[in-house]
Amino acid sequence: MDTSFQAAIDAGKINGAVICATDAEGHFVYNKAIGERTLLSGEKQPQQLDDVLYLASATKLFTTIAALQCVEDGLLSLDGDLSSIAPELATKHVLTGFADDGSPQLDPPARPITLKMLLTHSSGTCYHFMNPLIAKWRAQFADPQNDDPRSVEEMFSYPLIFQPGAGWMYGPGLDWAGRVVERVTGGTLMEFMQKRIFDPLDISDAQFYPVTREDLRARLVDLNPDDPGALGSAVLGGGGDMNSRGRGDFGGHGLFLPGSGFIEVLRSLLANDGKLLNTNIVDDMFQQHLGPEAAASHQAALASPMGVFFRVGTDLGMKLGHGLGGLLTLEDVDGWYGERTLTWGGGLTLAWFIDRKNNLCGIGAIQATLPVDGELVAELKQTFRHDIYNKYTAWKGQQ
Repeated sequence: MDTSFQAAIDAGKINGAVICATDAEGHFVYNKAIGERTLLSGEKQPQQLDDVLYLASATKLFTTIAALQCVEDGLLSLDGDLSSIAPELATKHVLTGFADDGSPQLDPPARPITLKMLLTHSSGTCYHFMNPLIAKWRAQFADPQNDDPRSVEEMFSYPLIFQPGAGWMYGPGLDWAGRVVERVTGGTLMEFMQKRIFDPLDISDAQFYPVTREDLRARLVDLNPDDPGALGSAVLGGGGDMNSRGRGDFGGHGLFLPGSGFIEVLRSLLANDGKLLNTNIVDDMFQQHLGPEAAASHQAALASPMGVFFRVGTDLGMKLGHGLGGLLTLEDVDGWYGERTLTWGGGLTLAWFIDRKNNLCGIGAIQATLPVDGELVAELKQTFRHDIYNKYTAWKGQQ
């Protein structure tokens, strides 16, 4: 890992990386910041463990925890009808195609959308860039040229792409889940996360976009000459308009947090220490939560051309499912992930995992340069995922 990352820095492909890993007890600790970050002024500073990172879709884990805390509080249930809380979801129909005159063909929903469906991408909500029908609907009805900041409801006004619970496709389910949390708690998603996730772990440096706290802005990796708006452009492969176009806290992609804080959340779940959730709810996160139809659709998605992104480093053909919070392995991999490892990532550059069977969790955040070399970054993430196990095994051999 050290040599490959340094070679990428020397080649100008990445600026650096933040890597954190630990076991549940905090006996094995691997924290490393390598490379440099560039300030808006052009000044370069060594990468630090507490530099504030854009999490992109790694935000989804935190929103999942927040939603499950609402389940624990009795404010929500995993399988309950969300119609009274989010009527916008209840009125969504399923887009099946377009008639000759260009009008959309829509079927009514066969069943209500539930929180579990939102958390496992089985609700039928879909990102427009994942489905050509939704992209066409968006171009025709959603005014994508309008750059005014929009709420979750406005940003994701699209129809469903399949009947609730009857398929799987990556989409804004966690953004909707974040809004559900806000509606049942009466505050913002950030306020709830701070009180229930970050305060119990003594984390004080998290914020949703835009990051306005001056103490955090001084540590923002994504505030640099290539990304003066701190949109997380490198994380997103050169984009970032989803942040600039959003209004409010987007639970699917909007959070900024240092790697040193992220690993504390992962370790709490790994240890199942009760600080964030009851032990039985944490156990439930690491179970397969897709029904037969959704599971079959998930397998098809994993094998599709986009499947390399959905598999987050696992091999095609592995037994995989979906837990509450990310992809779930359903078998052991020799020398690597144990059965029921939960894993996901953020954009092109961030990867995280929680392996309860082998007692290890980690986050690897690569600080890519623009234009992003996607193939190299994918190789470096995979190097992190595997080599951290080698380091852990070597450490255990010395105990």
